[in-house]
Amino acid sequence: MSKPKVTIVDDDRDTRELLSLALESEDFEVNAAANGLRLIASLQLKRPDVILMDVNMSWIDGFELCKAVKKNEQFRDIPIIFISGRGEPEDKRRGAEAGAADYFVKPLDLEALIRRLRQLLPQPTPEVT
Repeated sequence: MSKPKVTIVDDDRDTRELLSLALESEDFEVNAAANGLRLIASLQLKRPDVILMDVNMSWIDGFELCKAVKKNEQFRDIPIIFISGRGEPEDKRRGAEAGAADYFVKPLDLEALIRRLRQLLPQPTPEVT
């Protein structure tokens, strides 16, 4: 069985590295993108099962990037979880309106995040013999 694929989009390298290490230790295959442009470029090649996305990024913010992914018929079914230092109810509402499956505030509760990732992943179907 292949590992679930997660793409992390965050312009903060430390955050990308920390999350990558945490998720890889939980048996996820991790790809990282420094910004939305890199995410869009990588979606075709390395289609993730889930995308973790920061809100505050250069070029395009997470809300707009999430909307762009959700508008694309090829990728709209990929769940997106926001990870952000911004935790106001307004931010969470905007995340939901953009189409995100969830919203986690930094500093991250990694155990809760990993539980949520596992909930969102397609469950392997048992083989019928």
